[in-house]
Amino acid sequence: MSKNFEELAYEETPLGPLMLRRRRMLSLGGIEVYEVKLGDAFLMSSLFHVVEDALAHRGLAELQGEAWDVVVGGLGLGYTARAALEHREVASLLVIDFLQPVIDWHQRGLVPLGPELTGDSRTRLVCADFFERAQSADGFDPEQPGRRFHAVLLDIDHSPRDLLHPRNAAFYEEAGLRALTAHLHPKGVFALWSDDPPDDQFMDALGAVFQTVRAHFVTFPNPLTEDESASTVYVATKAG
Repeated sequence: MSKNFEELAYEETPLGPLMLRRRRMLSLGGIEVYEVKLGDAFLMSSLFHVVEDALAHRGLAELQGEAWDVVVGGLGLGYTARAALEHREVASLLVIDFLQPVIDWHQRGLVPLGPELTGDSRTRLVCADFFERAQSADGFDPEQPGRRFHAVLLDIDHSPRDLLHPRNAAFYEEAGLRALTAHLHPKGVFALWSDDPPDDQFMDALGAVFQTVRAHFVTFPNPLTEDESASTVYVATKAG
């Protein structure tokens, strides 16, 4: 392959073929871009991570006090996890990903943020089904059943309507969100990235479960289209 393009990893997974690629964007001055592709869909690009950062910062901004225990659903290229670790109040970070190869990329240093995340003593990477864990009585931490957290930051599906798998749909309904709150401390926060505009139906479901709900419209420059792109970050806070 050309030095301008390299396939770093390829794995068959239960969700389809998973690829990690690196390429130089000559049109953008030769910067290196890492991309994650699942089947025909692009899941993540290192060229765009403003919204992943905003997910962590907007969500954690709602918390008070010290020594926060945080869950990140979806590892990807690690940007949400890294942004969470920028908050000194984060005492522990549990990152859950359904795909073991994604965790392996970080542990092997195949992605730029891998050494930083795995080298932080606050971080633990767990291969599990986030949605299954969210609905279970045991919760997210397989080593501490019933453990509760101060914040859950979710970046897996494209939106509450655009899902990686149909079985995830139940999580975004009122009953699924209510099950999630059992794993949050009082005044705990649930934050979600969505590639769609704010969804009134989903806002209603959040509002039926959480005390406060906000939808932040996050814009960022897109050098590929030479225009702005936008996503939504939902932030919901449990009653005290």
